[in-house]
Amino acid sequence: MRFGIQVANHRVSWREMEEFVRFLDRETQFYSAWTYDHFVEPGATDPSAASCLEGWSALAALAAITERIRLGCLVTGVTYREPGVLAKMAATVDHISDGRLEFGIGAAWHEPEHRMFGIPFPPVRERQDRLEEAVQLIRLLFDSDEPVSFTGKYYRLEGAEFHPTCVQRPHPPIMVGGGGERRTLRTVARYGDVMNVSGTPDQVGDKIAVLEGHCRDAGRDPAEIRKTAFTPVIVSDNEALIDRVANMASTPDLPADEVKRQYAIGNAAHVREVVQRYADAGVTEIIMQSQGPWRQDIYRRVNDEVIAAFA
Repeated sequence: MRFGIQVANHRVSWREMEEFVRFLDRETQFYSAWTYDHFVEPGATDPSAASCLEGWSALAALAAITERIRLGCLVTGVTYREPGVLAKMAATVDHISDGRLEFGIGAAWHEPEHRMFGIPFPPVRERQDRLEEAVQLIRLLFDSDEPVSFTGKYYRLEGAEFHPTCVQRPHPPIMVGGGGERRTLRTVARYGDVMNVSGTPDQVGDKIAVLEGHCRDAGRDPAEIRKTAFTPVIVSDNEALIDRVANMASTPDLPADEVKRQYAIGNAAHVREVVQRYADAGVTEIIMQSQGPWRQDIYRRVNDEVIAAFA
């Protein structure tokens, strides 16, 4: 089991983010660190009040100041950039990092920032169509040493030169984020290298079973695809804190007591037990959520009491 961490871009300074990712790179066993692709804080009641660094610019800078940890954007919204341009950005970061890029992409969902920045926000079906087409196009660019032409419904390439090619061969791992069973997981099966979904261990196991069905339909071995879960990981002996987090995360279908049982929120022994349930479901990497400003002692404890147990 490997462990990654999404380093939230909002309400932090660049120096805070830089210091934290340097710490992860040099003093922990975290396998990967991820920015996110938003221009305002997702879900904020007053987004204009919160600063938010741009994810790919930050990713390029992090690639230049780290040496070991793998880096990605969890996940890039397909609506924000032309896929050919995004592929060039990805190849550039792969070079800056000397081959440590994890390439994440999804259908995009945050309608308010589309409206704020004048970016069209198509219906979900079109966004899913665009995602599938974009992943196909980007994979062609990544894998080809010759000019690439492509004609799709939404995107087109005419003899596109793609040099330098990516450092990683045949290409950086392509992560498709999202658990939509009819479309997103089918796209993973057809064109992706990494699946990323959220949910309890049982829910994630169900998604993996759906992915395996799509792989059979596509004539692909599901073992070729890494299975990752995006989930909270909180190691604490503070029962009041655990209760507060569980109450915040509870839903009518998953009350607070079940949140505490099903998710990696609690003392180190409980967190390790939940992580093992993800592993038993087929997950090979946990990517945890984080929000700055960061206290290194919190993540050092996760490193020492959880990650070390699965090394």
